[in-house]
Amino acid sequence: MGYTMGAMIREQIIVGPLSAVDYTVGEAGVSHLVTLINGETLVETPDGISIENHLRLSMNDITQPQPGLVPPHQDHVAELIDFTIAWDQLGPMMVHCWAGISRSTAAAFIMLCTLNPRSDEEHIARQIRDASPTATPNLRLVRLADELLARKGRMVSAIESIGRGQMAIEAEVFVLPARLAKAA
Repeated sequence: MGYTMGAMIREQIIVGPLSAVDYTVGEAGVSHLVTLINGETLVETPDGISIENHLRLSMNDITQPQPGLVPPHQDHVAELIDFTIAWDQLGPMMVHCWAGISRSTAAAFIMLCTLNPRSDEEHIARQIRDASPTATPNLRLVRLADELLARKGRMVSAIESIGRGQMAIEAEVFVLPARLAKAA
């Protein structure tokens, strides 16, 4: 896969593409999995993860409604927030989409904002950019979360401030601490 997982840290969020799920789950001892992918792509729950610890959110990677496609919607984000809050943090959580670039990085940002309610959104967005030069969080997911988490537009502004990531077909797996230190 081109990367090596370090020692397991329970309170971490691992972000990556679908192609890295099985390897990463086994190597990192992942206990919870979030799948953000279109409804036609079946993603089995990997060995080692219980069914109730695998959240599947069926959506296409779009920011505006398009005929025949499912845009991210408020229910998706509400489920993600609830799943994040319920996470016992006894094992790492992995979040993935097809390429590990847009939906999964938006979900990681939402999860970090949920787990760090007093942290500055710019600081959280910068952590994602520093960890992944290809991260381009889906702005529709971010907008919906900004509203649900009552962040008053700060989440959207933070993601806009890091800009589009480098072009790539697939992202490298990256790891973020679930609890972020305050910005200096």
